[in-house]
Amino acid sequence: MIIKKIFNNNAIVVKEPDKHEFVVMGCGIAFKKSVGEKVDEHLIEKTFILKQKDASEKFKLLLEDVPAQHVSLCYDIIEYAKNILGVELNDYLYVTLTDHVSNALKIYDEGFNCTNPLIWEIKKIYPKEFKVGLKALEFIENETSKKLTEDEAGNIALHLINAQSNSAFNKVEDVASQTKKIQDILNIVKYTYSIILDENSINYERFVTHLRFFFQRLNKKEKIDEIESDDDFLFAQIKKKYKDAYVCMCKIEKYLELELSCEEQLYLTVHIQRVTQRKIK
Repeated sequence: MIIKKIFNNNAIVVKEPDKHEFVVMGCGIAFKKSVGEKVDEHLIEKTFILKQKDASEKFKLLLEDVPAQHVSLCYDIIEYAKNILGVELNDYLYVTLTDHVSNALKIYDEGFNCTNPLIWEIKKIYPKEFKVGLKALEFIENETSKKLTEDEAGNIALHLINAQSNSAFNKVEDVASQTKKIQDILNIVKYTYSIILDENSINYERFVTHLRFFFQRLNKKEKIDEIESDDDFLFAQIKKKYKDAYVCMCKIEKYLELELSCEEQLYLTVHIQRVTQRKIK
């Protein structure tokens, strides 16, 4: 087993003699090591074998964007969820949940909390997933000393629900309709900015994930236009700073023929801004 890529001292991509590649983590596993050297297998603490190639590639991209501590933390949460729920979870969960938790911790550090408009439904309809979400908050607090709100337990539960192969949201009609609408929205963004979106980017993944959850809320007939929001000041600043993204969001709102809440407008605007900006290397 040799090192193929080093993300940091604690996370690497390894290659076995049979040419299989996967991510491993361990304290100091890459310390004073170089690509091509053998791995000290005694230092391996966590192994990520993602069978879906696309999920594996996006997971590797994610490792370049989030702290190793967050990746390790979400590994523990997912392993706990597998044991408690006793269901198969999609490989993409390692990407989506890690990305979400890392962003939630970042938002927490900035002094903000994201509300979950589906919290009541999640508690009632998916009590097992919600309990896992609550346990995940304990994992997060023990690891980072940051106490996230119950809304985040609901958000984590949503990721677990979405990652189940027999999810209640995976009806053929719903998926087909949702897929078309998401593609239409992506086209609105592309045509508004006259660009080709980078479908391999983390920001693209975040945007699509947000849209999927958005349509799930619509399927649950959640009255998102009646949710009270404390983010009016923040949204006013976002509208001013990201004028083009706000205009694009308005086009999407018109296409959906809905009056979106202040929160939903804010999130959509921020996601549009992120997905249309490319990193300059």
